[in-house]
Amino acid sequence: MASSKPSSNTSNKAELPVLIIGAGLAGLTVALHMAESQPVILMAKRGLGEAATAWAQGGIVGVVDKEHDSIDSHVADTLDAGAGLVVESTARYIAEESAEAIRWLVEQGVPFTTDESGPMGLHLTREGGHSHRRIAHAADATGKAIHEVLLDKARAHKNIQILEHWIALDLITNRQLDAKTQRTKPNRCYGVYALDIRNNRVETIEAKSVVLATGGVGKVYRYTSNPDTATGDGIAMAWRAGCRVGNMEFIQFHPTCLYHPSDRTFLITEAMRGEGGLLKLPNGTRFMPEHDERNELAPRDIVARAIDFEMKKHGLDYVHLDATHLGEEFIQEHFPMIYARCMSLGLDITKEPIPVVPAAHYTCGGVVTDLEGKTDLPGLYAVGEATYTGLHGANRLASNSLLECVVIGKSAAAQINQHPFKDMPEVPAWDESRVEDADESVVISHNWDELRLLMWNYVGIVRTNRRLERALHRIELLQSEVQEYYANFRVTRDLLELRNLLSCAELIVRSALMRKESRGLHYSRDYPQSWTVSYPTILTPLNRH
Repeated sequence: MASSKPSSNTSNKAELPVLIIGAGLAGLTVALHMAESQPVILMAKRGLGEAATAWAQGGIVGVVDKEHDSIDSHVADTLDAGAGLVVESTARYIAEESAEAIRWLVEQGVPFTTDESGPMGLHLTREGGHSHRRIAHAADATGKAIHEVLLDKARAHKNIQILEHWIALDLITNRQLDAKTQRTKPNRCYGVYALDIRNNRVETIEAKSVVLATGGVGKVYRYTSNPDTATGDGIAMAWRAGCRVGNMEFIQFHPTCLYHPSDRTFLITEAMRGEGGLLKLPNGTRFMPEHDERNELAPRDIVARAIDFEMKKHGLDYVHLDATHLGEEFIQEHFPMIYARCMSLGLDITKEPIPVVPAAHYTCGGVVTDLEGKTDLPGLYAVGEATYTGLHGANRLASNSLLECVVIGKSAAAQINQHPFKDMPEVPAWDESRVEDADESVVISHNWDELRLLMWNYVGIVRTNRRLERALHRIELLQSEVQEYYANFRVTRDLLELRNLLSCAELIVRSALMRKESRGLHYSRDYPQSWTVSYPTILTPLNRH
């Protein structure tokens, strides 16, 4: 059951918990592995079901078909999709662990779609960029199936305390401590200040380690397939605490998000193209053969740019994804969730094509970590979409994201177990004696809307230096407004999320301005060519210790 207050044993230094911020697949994986040996607090800023994991449709990669597939093949596909910026050792490690990751999920009780003749008894599908069928899935609602099973496990675990409707403000480091501690102790993370949203109070939560599993930053864009939780909280907090971030310019736009006035965030899974769905102009003409020899199965960046190009060329609001030729029985069996959602909107996808547009989908960069989730700040770990491990490079290969959560989540838990911490200094309580209640919440909502629109218009699928510079100028003005607000008024979830979104928007734009080429998800009209050799974009905070 979700608790409204951290357990009292958080004051017992010997029993300090591991604090995990985020209750998606990354957070739940770490929590379930950690809880076998020590207390865990799992924090969610909204309801437990609102993580991005639950929205993932396609599936999770697993090299389990040793007869037809191989580690080398998965690595090669990942390297190809990542357009020269994937760290090969990272890709190989995660591919090597993929079968074990699938096995662990099966052991937890995840109801993957089965095939008695398939490897591990699983039905494997194929998605864009993959050379083999290697995607384990639960029909077209894989993320939801995984998330529900692991949430039930976490709820039932005696060592896991769940805090719903709590949002972290900032990490507690040496900077918040007394001058003597700052001089004598090496910098590390000691916990977080967090807002109990329902009771409108800020609490201090001490922890032996903090794990950021906060997801990506899709909500910085006007159109996104992400849930409302995707506001880049972990990336922004880690940056403010002195951690490096990497490859923030690479925002993956999913090519096919439903275009409908009543539903603009519903994703049409890549698996639909993997099973034979075709992209067409409204007049019925296919266009992908003109853009890439892999047609509809090209990597997402190529497909998204092709759709963007065709929409601008013909003045369209959307294009069509046509699966009608697959047959009613096949569609209802393989894509029941998509079929049901579209039917609820009056769209029968067995008889008519689906109107789709690209939408911000996945953040390929984030907090720099190693393969054990360690960040630059001792005591702070990060897992999942909030991170840069080198796996995704300039473009994420489909269904690698859930795999990364499970593999790195497991290794992070093992690493934390190996490094106990009991020497907790005195941590000051949050001081809000000099702030007052805000009476102009309209300012926050207006700035939120303005930010998302300018990011969509100036920092979208196709970029120019001029657009990026305009965006940066406006972001800096908005940041000064929000910082003044933050300093003078009591914090709210909306204010904290806006503050974090602005930090991430700045990181995206600055990273984009640093890259003087087009590569993967970053396409610049000013630099349309790609360098022969390229490197990741790593930003280092000025306040780094």
